[in-house]
Amino acid sequence: MVRDPSREEDPPAVTDVLDALADDAAQRIVLALSEPKTASELSEECGIPLSTTYRKLETLVDASLLSESTDIRRDGQHTTRYSVAFEEVHVSINDEADRELTVEFERPERTRDERLADLWSELREET
Repeated sequence: MVRDPSREEDPPAVTDVLDALADDAAQRIVLALSEPKTASELSEECGIPLSTTYRKLETLVDASLLSESTDIRRDGQHTTRYSVAFEEVHVSINDEADRELTVEFERPERTRDERLADLWSELREET
């Protein structure tokens, strides 16, 4: 399974992004992701219980702050890895009469290998 926020049509709710970023454990997870890592690796590195790590990862993915990808292995034991899905997050108030908060992301450009891995994962899901 591949969950890539850069492909989603609708942006996440501003409150979801702000709530995720306001959480100390979630911040530690984001800061630890200098490269894609598994939930177990993040749990150990950040000193967060594994069950809590999974909840925080789900919150961060739902807020479009992380993407997840699946490493397909021959033995059938596939591994999910998480990576940061943004370079910058901008929260602003629009100048219109309703004065709404908006959130915009600057996303890293996907490499050719990442795009190929995504296509392969999607193909595997369809079969």
